[in-house]
Amino acid sequence: MHARVILGKVKIDKQEEAIRIYQESVMPEAKKQKGFKSMNLLTDPETSKFISITIWETEDDMIAGESSGYLQEQLAKISPLFVGPPSIQHYVVSS
Repeated sequence: MHARVILGKVKIDKQEEAIRIYQESVMPEAKKQKGFKSMNLLTDPETSKFISITIWETEDDMIAGESSGYLQEQLAKISPLFVGPPSIQHYVVSS
């Protein structure tokens, strides 16, 4: 399995709104994607930093969402709340 990790920061007064968008809009769309396994959002209320982790069956499934525009569409839903551009990283799930 493979993981996409997105690290970023939202405006301090927009944390609840970002979490709501993630839960109500981003998560349902992720669940529709081929190869999707799971996702988690970790947040730090004091710094407004976040980590989004999505798990995919294969690397091809994970990459397909980036090349199809799916990932960009999801980021666009929350990007007005970002302090700066997020970092996107890929990992192999080892255990």
